[in-house]
Amino acid sequence: TNTDGSIITSVRANQTAGFSIVTGTGSSSAAKTCGHGLSAEPHFIVVKLRVTAGNGNDQDWQVYHKDLGNTKGLQLNLTDSVETTSSLWNNTAPTSSVFSIGASTRYDGNFVAYCFAPVAGYSAMGSYTGNGSTDGPFVYTGFRVAWLMVKNVTTSGEPWTIYDSARDPYNLATHRLRPDSSGAEESGTAPRDKDLLSNGFKVKGTSGEQNTDGDTYIYAAFAYHPFQNSRAR
Repeated sequence: TNTDGSIITSVRANQTAGFSIVTGTGSSSAAKTCGHGLSAEPHFIVVKLRVTAGNGNDQDWQVYHKDLGNTKGLQLNLTDSVETTSSLWNNTAPTSSVFSIGASTRYDGNFVAYCFAPVAGYSAMGSYTGNGSTDGPFVYTGFRVAWLMVKNVTTSGEPWTIYDSARDPYNLATHRLRPDSSGAEESGTAPRDKDLLSNGFKVKGTSGEQNTDGDTYIYAAFAYHPFQNSRAR
């Protein structure tokens, strides 16, 4: 039981891994603060309303990312571009003890939240700008990347994509899954390929979902050998 916020939450937290699972009850009539138990500021949060008879954004997975800021958000189940509204995070950044949710039907009832704080050598959340080239951006994470999720936040219609080193143990990483789709795994499309490297990842393709010139992309990445020295790949 956590009483750090304006509502009581139930929290299961692993501070070493920078990850907690939070449940609580929100309201459409008032914004709330919610204790997350990490003792560090979350950089990536996903919240889902558990019980609702509503439609539309009441059913969506709401996403906070530090590089979007506290006035904006995304939905993990949609390909939409970034949304600006106080309904998401009450225009309030998370702290080392709480995160905020807006007065919105998106949180009107019981919800579950998955909170991630970056841990050196284990996880990283950030952003990069596309250059439209097959020699795309290199993004430094400080560890060998085992799991990577990327989303274009500028252009609507571009999907979330997940890559990992289990399905692609050698570069290029070509197999993708999409959180916004019930479709099967996708692969074999060069404009979407990436390298998962010993100290980050390299964008190799030119598709809109990963490397449109001037578009902004957010990512979350996790390590192959957490808290250990990376091995070359």
